[in-house]
Amino acid sequence: MLNTVIVGASGYAGAELAALVQNHPQLKLFGLYVSAGSQDAHKRFSSLHPQWVGALDQPLLPLDEDGMTRILTQADLVLLATAHEVSAELAPKFLAKGLPVFDLSGAFRVKDQQFYSSFYGFTHQSQQWLDQAVYGLAEWNADAIHNAQLIAVPGCYPTASLCALKPLQQAGLIAKEWQPIINAVSGVSGAGRKAAINTSFCEVSLNPYGTFNHRHQPEISHHLGKGVLFQPHLGNYVRGILATIYVQLADGVTPTQVDQAYLKAYEGKPLVRLTGQMPSIRGVANTPYCDLAWQQQGNMLVVVSAIDNLLKGAASQAMQCINIKFGFEPATGLI
Repeated sequence: MLNTVIVGASGYAGAELAALVQNHPQLKLFGLYVSAGSQDAHKRFSSLHPQWVGALDQPLLPLDEDGMTRILTQADLVLLATAHEVSAELAPKFLAKGLPVFDLSGAFRVKDQQFYSSFYGFTHQSQQWLDQAVYGLAEWNADAIHNAQLIAVPGCYPTASLCALKPLQQAGLIAKEWQPIINAVSGVSGAGRKAAINTSFCEVSLNPYGTFNHRHQPEISHHLGKGVLFQPHLGNYVRGILATIYVQLADGVTPTQVDQAYLKAYEGKPLVRLTGQMPSIRGVANTPYCDLAWQQQGNMLVVVSAIDNLLKGAASQAMQCINIKFGFEPATGLI
C-alpha cells in the first residue's frame, strides 16, 4: 500500500481524488491537507463534502512545518490539487526528497517559462522541473509517465480536445493549412469551489468567455503540435465538458481512414469509448470516461468529445497516471 497525500483536498478536484484514493486497492489515504492558513483546516472532510459522511471523516490537516515533515518522511506519493503558483512552489520541495508528484494545476504543463508569465500571471522559478515534467495525457504518454517523477495532469478542456484530435493529427488526416475549431462548454465546477459572482446560482447562464486569450488554447496547441481556435463556454450545469470540434480533412481522406485512426489510437484503452452516437454530458458525468463520436461530410469532419471535468479532466486521469507510474492496470480503482 502506497501512502498517498492530497494537498488541496477541500476543493472539488481534491474531493474526487480523496474518494478515488480511498477506494483504490493499492493506495492508502495517508493525509488530506490544505494550506496552513485555510479556514478549512481541522474541519472534517465530510463536513465540506457531505456525500462522504461515514466514509471519509478524516480531518483536513494544515500544511504547516509539522505537516511538511510528516509528508517528506512518510509519504510515498503526493497529489497536488492546488493553485498553479502554489504547485510551482510546493512541487520542487517534494521532488527534491524523491517523492513522485502528480500535479493537477497548470504549473508544469508547458515547458516554456514565458508561458506562465503570459497566461498564468506568475513568474515560474523552476525551469529544471519544467524540463523534466511529463504531460499526463494517459492514453498517449504512458511510457513517459511510467518513468517520470513529476506528472503534469492535463487541463479539462485540453483532455477533451486532445483525445479527439490527436488520432487525426498522428495519422496526418488534418489539412495542413487548417486550424481545428473547438467549441467547448464546461460545467460550473470547472471554476473551482471558491465563491464568485459569475458562478453563483442566480448568475450562471450559458455564455462564452476567454475569447482568444484562454490559457488552455496554447496548452492544446502545444501538445497537439498544431494551432487551434478554441472558444470555451460556461454551462448552467455542475459538471462535465462537451466539446464540438470542426476539422477540415486533407484531400481524399475517407470515412474508413478516419474510423481506423480512432480505432487504432484507442484499441485496448477502456477509458476512451468510441460510442458510435454523439456523446452527452449525461453519459459521462460521474464517470472516468472520455466518449468520442464523429461524422464526416466530404472533407469536413465534426468530432464530439465528452468528459467529466472533475474526473477524466482532473482526478481520475491523475489516478490513471498513478496506475501507469506504479505498474497497476490503468483502470484500477476507476471501473
